[in-house]
Amino acid sequence: MERISYQEVPAEIFEKLRAVENYLHSSTIGMPLLELLRLRISQINGCAYCVDMHYKELKNINETELRMASLCVWQETPYFSDKERAVLQLAERLTKLNGKPIPESVYKALFEFFSKSEICDLTLAITQINTWNRLMIAFQFTPGNYKVSE
Repeated sequence: MERISYQEVPAEIFEKLRAVENYLHSSTIGMPLLELLRLRISQINGCAYCVDMHYKELKNINETELRMASLCVWQETPYFSDKERAVLQLAERLTKLNGKPIPESVYKALFEFFSKSEICDLTLAITQINTWNRLMIAFQFTPGNYKVSE
């Protein structure tokens, strides 16, 4: 049961978060990569609502079942490019800080594929999905109801 329903959340909260989403969607990162990192972070955080949402979004843009099912073990599979691996590494390190600095090797891998501006966008995308995950977990939004908009 939801603690706080979608309708009960102050509209200004979602408006501000959607403004960030609009910015990210207009970035050069691209939706497939953004959705991949969103799904992975949602898995790490145990956010059932967001796992459902980002799985559906990835499926809608023709991501393969094999890659989606293997995302939780991406380091052990050959299904992800070096670019995707660099992003997933940052996503995991930034999501699970544990009071430790992020190693330079993580950024070195990113600089092979992204500009400093794009790394800033990736960092914002990672912090944004972490915010969404925490809100959905706190409010206990019910998974399974999300519908991809066409």
